[in-house]
Amino acid sequence: MAVLVFAESLTGSIKKAALEAVTYGNLAAQALGTECIALTIGTAEGADKLGQYGASKVYNVAASDDFDSQVYAAIISKAAEQLGADCVVFAHSSSGKSLAGRVAVRMEAGMASAVISVPTAGNFSVQKGVFSGKGFATYEIKSTNKVLTIAPNTFRPEASGSDVAVETLAIDAPAARVKVKEQSTVEGIVPLPEAELVVSAGRGMKGPENWGMIEEMADILGATTACSRPVADVHWRPHHEHVGQTGVAIRPTLYIAVGISGAIQHLAGVNQSKVIVVINKDPEAPFFKAADYGVVGDLFEVVPRLNEALKKFKSQN
Repeated sequence: MAVLVFAESLTGSIKKAALEAVTYGNLAAQALGTECIALTIGTAEGADKLGQYGASKVYNVAASDDFDSQVYAAIISKAAEQLGADCVVFAHSSSGKSLAGRVAVRMEAGMASAVISVPTAGNFSVQKGVFSGKGFATYEIKSTNKVLTIAPNTFRPEASGSDVAVETLAIDAPAARVKVKEQSTVEGIVPLPEAELVVSAGRGMKGPENWGMIEEMADILGATTACSRPVADVHWRPHHEHVGQTGVAIRPTLYIAVGISGAIQHLAGVNQSKVIVVINKDPEAPFFKAADYGVVGDLFEVVPRLNEALKKFKSQN
């Protein structure tokens, strides 16, 4: 048997989420005493690099680059059967989440989502965060086949092997029921679920015209920008930047929150960040209880000075 990893290439090339999934798949395969196989669908530039992250074999199925979860799920489940894989791994991305359940049904597999641990041999148990990250639960999957999605920014991509030649896997894809007429994607930035550094701001900014200092900080740090829900709701910022319980859940290495009070709904989506820095003029803001570092002060004074200090530091290092 084997661990099969779906390596996303929805924009035509292999992204960080795919490298994380293959890194995890390799660790899982080692724990289970088997091999890690990577699967790509459609155009997948750089698929041979997946061998560096632990894939012993890399396969590609020729199919439309227009993502259709029903079509892709059929391909992946057929590939798992053809390759003798009893464990299928996905990134916990929007596409991974839409595929995992469908594949689990097709394979009659038990499933665990957003896992944060490598499965144990024998009883096949994995851990995941529960209660908005305030606790952990251990799930034991007893079915013959298993499907997992891995929490983003949990298993860092580790290149330790070498490139692997990509082989073609012949699978007849079913006809798509949905026709994609137009696709609009955000280009040029690291998606929030994959971002290592995030600079976020809230209603304390007082208006969209003041967002320049936040974008400047993000540019200096090489970070992705985010916002609280009220900011997105009043259209100060686009909705894809909304982080929190009802928005995007993130796990960056560094999360800087500017002018955000820290309501429980917001914290639920960001409290898995490794380091949280809060800038707020209200010393009683709830966010300070979750912060690793806090600055009590007027953001319109603190942020420009911080940006100047960051630029000076970068120029000297």
